[in-house]
Amino acid sequence: MKTLILSLLVIPFLSEAALIALGYPGCNIKEQHLIKGETGGSVTDPLQAHISVRSNILQADISTARKARVLTQSQADKLWQRVEVVRHDADNLVKKQGFLSAGERASYDRELDDVAKTLCQ
Repeated sequence: MKTLILSLLVIPFLSEAALIALGYPGCNIKEQHLIKGETGGSVTDPLQAHISVRSNILQADISTARKARVLTQSQADKLWQRVEVVRHDADNLVKKQGFLSAGERASYDRELDDVAKTLCQ
């Protein structure tokens, strides 16, 4: 009986341990800042490519965390949407002005960092 109770107390923490053990790529923020994406198709600017790749990585991590039941559907939807807003805004800026400035990239990186920190807690 004690083993059963102890097991039930530990189970909720297993999914969190799995998240840490998996080592989601999006959780390594320093490495994420160094990513260089490739231009092509609708991605025409190197800094836009960086934001696009980071967004893809974070959204994949969010999906994986949801499948592992580390996140609720609501939490996953909110994080996914925050990443999608960053991607959409960066794409629109490039369409409008032809490039993404270093300052804009830094601003988008900060927002993606925030999402990563929320995901990786």
